[in-house]
Amino acid sequence: MDLKQLLFGGGAKAPAAEPFRDSIQAWLPIKNVVGGVVVTKDGRFVKILEVLPVNIYLKSPNDRENIISSYAAWLKIAPDDLQIEARTLPADTADYVERMKEFAAHEPSQSCREMIEDNIKEIGQGVASDALRHRFFLIFQYEGRMHAKGRTTAAIVQRLNEEADTARRYLDGCELEVLEPSFADDFILKLLYEIINKRTSRRVQLPEGVFDMTTAVHGVFEE
Repeated sequence: MDLKQLLFGGGAKAPAAEPFRDSIQAWLPIKNVVGGVVVTKDGRFVKILEVLPVNIYLKSPNDRENIISSYAAWLKIAPDDLQIEARTLPADTADYVERMKEFAAHEPSQSCREMIEDNIKEIGQGVASDALRHRFFLIFQYEGRMHAKGRTTAAIVQRLNEEADTARRYLDGCELEVLEPSFADDFILKLLYEIINKRTSRRVQLPEGVFDMTTAVHGVFEE
């Protein structure tokens, strides 16, 4: 059993029971995450895609026209219930500082090393504390017109992932990159963790492999 099963159920061999009052299971509207698709308690199937933005104002007039045309073409066939969400978060400078430290360690020039160290010191003193980063998401759900074969969970998940592939192809013409995580369920779980725990997630990040480690932590083992 992994973290997904512990949070949303589906793997524990225990008799069905009502969730404890005021517990996460009681108020969390999510039932499961399957194949990168969120399954809600009211029976909806929701797909979340993260998109890396592009500044259209830095493009040439011809490129702008092509971007707008490609986007308009996709909107004509996009799911009817489509949401575009932007999350604004404080900038995370940890990766930047680590990268600058690596540069300093391999920099032969003493003057350049001093400049890099000054830069790291300024970042550490909070020069970038007011900096913000933005994450953009496309969110849509399964609709009857998508016609999943058999209307099984597996068929619906496959159909939504096909819609995601279509979005990638069209948005590629807009010079927008739609991220395709290697582990889609892990991506969704981490995103939900950040949304639900807005403050905690800024200082406590889920480590890599946390979903595998949960098995040992909770003393539950796969048969």
